[in-house]
Amino acid sequence: MLKLLAIEDHALVREGLLQILGKLAPGVVCVGAQDAEEALRLLESGGGAEFDLCLLDLMLPGLNGMACLGVLRKRYPAMPVVVISALDDPATVARVMRAGASGFVSKSSPGAEMLAALRQVLAGEVYLPARLRDAATMQRGRRGRLSLEERYLLSAAQMRVLEPLIQGRTNRQIAELLGLSEGTVKIHVSAILKALNVANRSQALLAVSQHK
Repeated sequence: MLKLLAIEDHALVREGLLQILGKLAPGVVCVGAQDAEEALRLLESGGGAEFDLCLLDLMLPGLNGMACLGVLRKRYPAMPVVVISALDDPATVARVMRAGASGFVSKSSPGAEMLAALRQVLAGEVYLPARLRDAATMQRGRRGRLSLEERYLLSAAQMRVLEPLIQGRTNRQIAELLGLSEGTVKIHVSAILKALNVANRSQALLAVSQHK
């Protein structure tokens, strides 16, 4: 059973989000929090492991969305975070993704697009709307060659796993090194191989070496 956490300070918007999230899958459990502090209390009470995904608004009172994202990535690295915001310019989106978000959805997006984004992230992938992805690519293209992270849309968590992966470490060794569960590492490795469009670790090493 999926359990999702939506952090949004406006009550009407939060209720609307929860209604949309309820359509994600049969039996999905959706929990709302009005600010970062309430969300962190909910996560701490259950150890964080009970939530499969967090939907985070950037414009929060008190601890803002960017600061909250940093806390979530540090305390609950296995839980994907999708940011939702009315601030959807390429610079904001790039900042959010560099901070470790697994996806970004504009508040102007229809509910169907949000659900598609969450399904993609729950499958271990990274989501960006085509409009924002193309704009970011053009902006980065003017600066020069794309980084590995930018080219393959790898999240910060996946980049952390990629380095020891191409060094030849096993899933267990990576888990011990990064303080993650072996199951979480396995999910990240599968997502990395898919993003690089390769079938195994040797091909991943080749793809990374060719990018340099």
